[in-house]
Amino acid sequence: MSKVPITIAYGDGIGPEIMKATLDILQAAQAPIETEVIEIGEGVYLRGHSSGIEDSAWESLRRTKVFLKSPITTPQGGGYKSLNVTVRKTLGLYSNVRPVQSYEPFVTTKHKAIDLVIVRENEEDLYAGIEYQQTEEVTMALKLISKPGTERIVRYALEFAQRGGRKKVTCISKDNIMKITDGLFHRMFDEIGQEYPNIHKEHMIVDIGAARLAEMPERFDVILAPNLYGDILSDIAAEVAGSVGLAGSANVGDDVAMFEAVHGSAPDIAGKNLANPSGLLQGAILMLVHIGQPEVAALVKNAWLKTLEDGLHTSDIFDERVSQRKVGTAEFAQAVIERLGQQPERLRPAKFGEPSKEPMVPPMTRRTPAKKELVGVDVFFNWRGQKPEELAQLLQPHSSENLKLIMITNRGVKVWPGGFPETFRTDHWRGRFMAAQGHSPDHHDLVELLSRLANAGLDFIKTEHLYNFDGKPGYSLGQGQ
Repeated sequence: MSKVPITIAYGDGIGPEIMKATLDILQAAQAPIETEVIEIGEGVYLRGHSSGIEDSAWESLRRTKVFLKSPITTPQGGGYKSLNVTVRKTLGLYSNVRPVQSYEPFVTTKHKAIDLVIVRENEEDLYAGIEYQQTEEVTMALKLISKPGTERIVRYALEFAQRGGRKKVTCISKDNIMKITDGLFHRMFDEIGQEYPNIHKEHMIVDIGAARLAEMPERFDVILAPNLYGDILSDIAAEVAGSVGLAGSANVGDDVAMFEAVHGSAPDIAGKNLANPSGLLQGAILMLVHIGQPEVAALVKNAWLKTLEDGLHTSDIFDERVSQRKVGTAEFAQAVIERLGQQPERLRPAKFGEPSKEPMVPPMTRRTPAKKELVGVDVFFNWRGQKPEELAQLLQPHSSENLKLIMITNRGVKVWPGGFPETFRTDHWRGRFMAAQGHSPDHHDLVELLSRLANAGLDFIKTEHLYNFDGKPGYSLGQGQ
């Protein structure tokens, strides 16, 4: 078999140690790979690259299309972008796949039968990283959920379940509160799910879903979640199963894939031969399956399982009740190498099939556009007053029949008309201007409104246009609307 080129990065903190251990195991297993090394992380950040990666590294990633990555350290302080987010978004790695298993009784856990996979949307949501400080007192982040992005991840999760012989997909959202963004995620799951009648589908609100995952992880099979919830749920699941240090993940796009450990760079134990290389090794096993080497993946996974069975454990999972000997990073890797070709005796042996040549998700096609109608505008103000009635008196003279002030809110709570004096207020206010019955505003009306407000010396800091789509509001309603 010809060698498959892959790009690797040793990372920061414990990264170099666990990467060396992982590569030693892959070499001993005679995995037909050829590595290209790039530098990422703290050193690159400190040389002035705010994203933590240089242009030459992108050339390698685009050429090999496979990236095995150790954890990195992002320097403290402002101005540094998350490298993981940058790589995922730049290369279109829209699906984050995190398998979680329990290895009881060899890794201590209260739950003996965990075998689930979390499929997390990887590019959107609050991880878009679009944030602003709008006033002295108020900051804002944009939560972006798109139809095409949601359709891709929903199809990926359902297809992943069907091809892998899994029976159930649980969609997690918070659409009882975020009815538009998370509501879209839930609706797309229900809509596309009809194409998969053999898969049992359910939906949970994220708070009760997280509680049940912590208490009853055995009830889950595949979990589908937007970016932020998926990140949190992945760590909960891995920790409940025994240790975050055992979990690896795949970041998969149409053309490129990145494989890594779930945990961070742990600089406090770097260089001490204490780190558990298992998370990165699990990522490497996922990589081997992805590049069409399932036999090597099973060889490595079974040797790793046998090492756990034999009680050779790093300090993070060492438990005198089940462990035989505490070993360091290098010793653990050597133990896995010595067991290549062996099968676990009590844990279920690993077996991986050939990856399908069919894409998980077909190319996206644009849907028929909805009828879009401008019906109003929200104008946000930096105003230091405290009485909403006074702000209303300042804004009302600038209303027109096309855009009339109907409501003022503060932090999303209506304070005029009919607000309560008990409501806490900041210096960040929203005035909602809506078209009167029978009137249809256009962009010229918006510009004229803002011009009148500017001439009056009012400090508006942001606007959001209000649209109906096919006659339905595309914005959250205020109290009483």
